[in-house]
Amino acid sequence: MLIAGFPAGAWGTNCYLVAPAAGEECVIIDPGHQAAEGVEEALKKHRLKPVAVVLTHGHIDHVASVVPVCGAHGVPAWVHPEDRYMLSDPEKGIGRSIGMPLLGELTVGEPDDVLELADGVRLELAGLELSVAHAPGHTRGSVTFRMPETAEIPSVFFSGDLLFAGSIGRTDLPGGSMDDMLASLARVCLPLDDSTVVLSGHGPQTTIGQERATNPYLRQVAAGPGAHADAPRRGM
Repeated sequence: MLIAGFPAGAWGTNCYLVAPAAGEECVIIDPGHQAAEGVEEALKKHRLKPVAVVLTHGHIDHVASVVPVCGAHGVPAWVHPEDRYMLSDPEKGIGRSIGMPLLGELTVGEPDDVLELADGVRLELAGLELSVAHAPGHTRGSVTFRMPETAEIPSVFFSGDLLFAGSIGRTDLPGGSMDDMLASLARVCLPLDDSTVVLSGHGPQTTIGQERATNPYLRQVAAGPGAHADAPRRGM
């Protein structure tokens, strides 16, 4: 298994290229702001051929390079239907007063081929299996992608802006909801094995076990109704 990740752009959004091995087909996850150059460098370094772009949600810091990346390689982009509108109108997803100077630099819109994600779907792309879980809270159309455990590696969980090391995604932008966020944490994250590796939209790698023990929000939902957490949240 090959996972090449790098933080890109003004928001330091993690972009991931995932393949069975070097020299094979790959999937690109969240090519965000100023990620296109890093994607091309990683493709060349590992001799990869992209077959699809998959998006954890529609915020501009995660999708700003979708059009050039998909266009350069003739591949589709997968996004949840409730976040699809942000590809063409990113300002609606972040509020009109946020990030305005940056938006002038970006080429927004949909790539030629857009496919829609749904909860519970298993994508088979580039010899990989990605299980999709709808996880609203940060946005209405947020999703996560999970790769199954094998004899060689533990399960890998691409959490987007649902779960971070020590934190969760912010819920104060259009389409965000703290109630939905907590419900998604309980439904999507809590059932995962402690050994599951978490690769999030921002920040360092962690595991479900580490977050179950230390993340105040995951501890809150594990404790049940009446528990409360008040800690910083992240993401755009």
